[in-house]
Amino acid sequence: MPGAFAERVAVITGASSGIGSALAKELSRQGCKLGLLARRKDRLEQLAADVKTAGGTAALAQADVGNREETLQAIQQLREQLGPIDLMIANAGVGTPTEIDPMNSADVAAMFRINVMGVVHAIEAVLPDMLQRGQGHLAAVSSVAGMKGLPGSGAYCATKSAINTFMEALRIQLRRKNIAVTTICPGFVKSEMTDGNDFHMPWLLETDDAAKRIVRALERKKKVFTFPWQMGLMMRVTAWLPDWALDQVVTRRSKKLPKRKLS
Repeated sequence: MPGAFAERVAVITGASSGIGSALAKELSRQGCKLGLLARRKDRLEQLAADVKTAGGTAALAQADVGNREETLQAIQQLREQLGPIDLMIANAGVGTPTEIDPMNSADVAAMFRINVMGVVHAIEAVLPDMLQRGQGHLAAVSSVAGMKGLPGSGAYCATKSAINTFMEALRIQLRRKNIAVTTICPGFVKSEMTDGNDFHMPWLLETDDAAKRIVRALERKKKVFTFPWQMGLMMRVTAWLPDWALDQVVTRRSKKLPKRKLS
């Protein structure tokens, strides 16, 4: 059924699985024209085929968002096929535990390249045209993990905190330009990334449910959307815990985390 995004053009990075794939399907149901971007072309092709079979419009482009030139070129290709981009959802991200002995600095660098610079590259690709047209909507998928540095996930938390701060500053800078900016901070959502977790994930959401909530928030052009609210509240409380208490909680409730996959 056509909705607020009918006939609009949206580009989603990290569209090959998880939240990105679910967002594509939900926006397509509302009549949105989709630009799908990710590294895994075979999955993009399947997603685009599913969208078209359901009567939607989709174009795809393969790129690693951590690579600036690849990302700019891929989004230009999508623009040429679909028209001016109304909504950019910078969703691509990766999560890897932060080790200390030895420190896995290469993994840390990769997370910053993909999680942070991937958002910057995606926005860079669409912002000039949005400024010229005097309209647009920029969204980035962050995480409640950006609210507190968690032991064993320090680098991941830092990348999400960086996204939160970057998007906040951008929102203020663009407030007179008629360009909306939304930061999306989910808790645990069922995906390839969370499938590798071997600890209890409170208030775990199904991917389709998360996508519906996000699209509703985008319709309202919310500045920051943290969900579910219980997880957001828990993270705010956690932020006030003393180090010794948080260390005990994490040690008791989690084991060594496996490496996670790109979403």
